[in-house]
Amino acid sequence: MEISITYIISQIFTIIMYALLAISYYAKERKKVLILSFVSLIANGIAYILLNAYSGLAMCALALVRNIIFIVDENKNGKREKITKKDIAILIILYAIAIISAIFTYEGFLSLFSIFATMLYTYSVWQKKTRVYKFLGIPIGILWMLYNFYIKSIFGVILEAILFICSVTGYILEVRKSKKEKN
Repeated sequence: MEISITYIISQIFTIIMYALLAISYYAKERKKVLILSFVSLIANGIAYILLNAYSGLAMCALALVRNIIFIVDENKNGKREKITKKDIAILIILYAIAIISAIFTYEGFLSLFSIFATMLYTYSVWQKKTRVYKFLGIPIGILWMLYNFYIKSIFGVILEAILFICSVTGYILEVRKSKKEKN
C-alpha cells in the first residue's frame, strides 16, 4: 500500500464520516440518526472513490437513497411505530438494489462485507426502534472493520473499532434506560 496524497485525503474523509456516525449512536430520535448518517455517507462516498473501493461506493449510493426515502417518508407521514406494507416494499426494493450492486461490484468474498453491513444497517434504520438500531450496530461494526481491512483503510479499521465501542455503549445505555423506566 502506497501512502499518497490521495490516500491521506481518503483517510481524512474517513475520519469525518466516522465522527458523524459515532454521534448518531447517541442520538435519541430516528430522524437525527438518519440525518447524521446521510451527511456521513457523503464523506464516506468520497473516501471510497479515492480508495477505488467500488462495493463500498455502491453501498454509499444505496444508503444515500435509502436515507432520503426514509427522511422524506417520515416528514410526509410523521413518525410511525407500525410498519406498513409500503415500508416492507421499500425494504425489499433496497435489498434487491444491494444484491444487484453486489453482482456488479464483486471483487472477492471480502467485498461482500460492505453489502452485508449495508443490508443489516438498512434494516436497523428501517425498523422503528432506536434500541434495535444500536444493537445491530455491533455486527455491522464487525463487518465494516473487515471490509476496511480488505480495502486497506487504516483509519477505517481503527475508527470502526471505536464506533463499535460506541454502538456497544449506546446499546448498554439504552437497555439501562429501559430497565429504569420499567421500575
